Amino acid sequence: MKGAGDAAAKMERKTVEKNRRMHMKRLCMKLASLIPKEYAANSKDMLSQQDHLDQATSYIKDLRGRIERMKQQRGDIRTSAEGTNKDVDSEMKTEFRLPVVEVRHRDQNLEVVLVSGLQKRFKFHEVIGVLEEEGAEVVNANFSVVGEMIFLTIHSQVITVSVLYSINSISKREELSNLQLLLCSLMQAVSSRLGLEASRVSERLKELIR
Repeated sequence: MKGAGDAAAKMERKTVEKNRRMHMKRLCMKLASLIPKEYAANSKDMLSQQDHLDQATSYIKDLRGRIERMKQQRGDIRTSAEGTNKDVDSEMKTEFRLPVVEVRHRDQNLEVVLVSGLQKRFKFHEVIGVLEEEGAEVVNANFSVVGEMIFLTIHSQVITVSVLYSINSISKREELSNLQLLLCSLMQAVSSRLGLEASRVSERLKELIR
């Protein structure tokens, strides 16, 4: 009984060992298939499992080194980009002492450029309100954010009004028809531009965005 039991146990150990070796062989073959050809040894002889493991170890070390170099390059690029952005922001802040208000007035055209920081926000409708109060009509506006600065450019035109002269000299005005009165007024009208002052617009806008 005891001899039979020992024989069965010995056979079981042999089976386990055989299965283990077969499993290791399959793993080594799979590992060898993953290794690039340039890392494989140029030998006509059958490679042992240890040879495959050595090749895999060499490939993994090389791959790890390449990954580290790529990480370093990525870090250098990121640091360089961040430094460039900071330099740009610094140069722009140095060149433009925020806030910046520029008002250009030529003929009937009025251009307003506002530059402020992100922490000092201004309300668009308030800017438009100042321009309208000063006699300008907004044609278009462009808004953009660059770095930590807000840029607003507004193009407008100065409103023109017709100043009607008195027609008291016309006798019996109430007897004129509406059409006659309108024609008479148009003929005697003089087109006059509102007294818009660019300096006053600039000062009001500076007070608004400070």
